[in-house]
Amino acid sequence: MSLNSLLNFTRDIELIICVAALCFLVVRKQWRDYWALGSFLAVRLASSICLWSLLHEANKGLPRHTAYYAYFYVYWGAFAIESILAIAIVFSIFRLTMKPLKGLQILGMLMFCAAAVTSVAVALGSAFLPNMAAIRYLVAAISQLQRNESLLTLCMLLFVCVAIRPMGLSYRSRVFGVSLGLGLLAMNDLVQSALFASNPRMNMSLSLVNSIVFCAVLAIWAAYFARREPRRREIAISPTSALFRWNARSLAWFG
Repeated sequence: MSLNSLLNFTRDIELIICVAALCFLVVRKQWRDYWALGSFLAVRLASSICLWSLLHEANKGLPRHTAYYAYFYVYWGAFAIESILAIAIVFSIFRLTMKPLKGLQILGMLMFCAAAVTSVAVALGSAFLPNMAAIRYLVAAISQLQRNESLLTLCMLLFVCVAIRPMGLSYRSRVFGVSLGLGLLAMNDLVQSALFASNPRMNMSLSLVNSIVFCAVLAIWAAYFARREPRRREIAISPTSALFRWNARSLAWFG
């Protein structure tokens, strides 16, 4: 089987698992808590169908110039939306993880919002060069935004791994499952970004690896939403602990 045939096969599998994950999320009535993930899956599904349709129409006679520009804007537009939604997913994961401690939850979300805004500003600013064409700036800014989002995601995954047990959750909870999938995507994106920069000729191979990784992530999400989630444990915090004091202070400041 050729590399191109493998890529088409994995993309078909990706569409099927994406639909399954989205259906499990809706059937389990988890849209309210995981709307960002649901929107991410919906955008990915819609963009994949649009890109496949454009390739199909190009093979049937659609002018190459028209097909190229349509494919370019759909691909990079969806990529930008997915990067922003990935930040929103990380935000929701932090909110759900820190739900028992409202004060620290509010404080952490404010800090995360500041980090996210800074990340977007850095992406827009670092991509700018004098006399740069608008299309090249768009690609550079979106790529930088995706790298920044990947770093934020990995930091959040580390936090969730440390805090998940003290916050009454388990590694079978959907919070961890979604975080795990995002972490795998973030590591894949960072590695592929470095490899592509050093060897652009690996584009087809990297696309195949990216599709396989995304299929694995979708399978993880589908599995976590398909099964019943363990009940969250009640947590007990000593009134004399530093955690209790900081939570109380945060509630007094921001509550």
